[in-house]
Amino acid sequence: MKIQKSTTFALFAVLELARDPEVQLATGEIAEAYDISVHHLAKVMRQLVRAGLIQSVRGAGGGYKFSANPNRITLYDVVALFEDNLASDFEVSGASVGTGIGRALQMVGDEIEDLTRATLQSITLTTLLRHAARAEAAPTPVEIREAVLESDLEPLT
Repeated sequence: MKIQKSTTFALFAVLELARDPEVQLATGEIAEAYDISVHHLAKVMRQLVRAGLIQSVRGAGGGYKFSANPNRITLYDVVALFEDNLASDFEVSGASVGTGIGRALQMVGDEIEDLTRATLQSITLTTLLRHAARAEAAPTPVEIREAVLESDLEPLT
């Protein structure tokens, strides 16, 4: 499944804001953190405000704050705002659709779509943020390699 840039930007923004709902961030801060277009992100932020996931804070030091419950909002809730169709690219077309094999292949495609939707619906923002925190704390392969090289141990090959 390939998602649009808007969807990716929305996920970055919502997750960054949900990380600490008391903090407000400007569009530019989020865009800089993820190396994305401020202009494109601003459009995404307006949609997220309309959906009630974030709120706009005006005035000096304004920006955006997370306004939903991260324990109840799922990845699907965010993705569905930007994706009209979550179908997989596995689609049978043409005359072959009417054949037994064509119908069986289409059933596989439909199951992939159902599994994708179910997976996105099962992961809350809180769950993903927990995974992100663990991933940020874990050493990278480069850090592991450097630690091995600095120690008296011989690297495993």
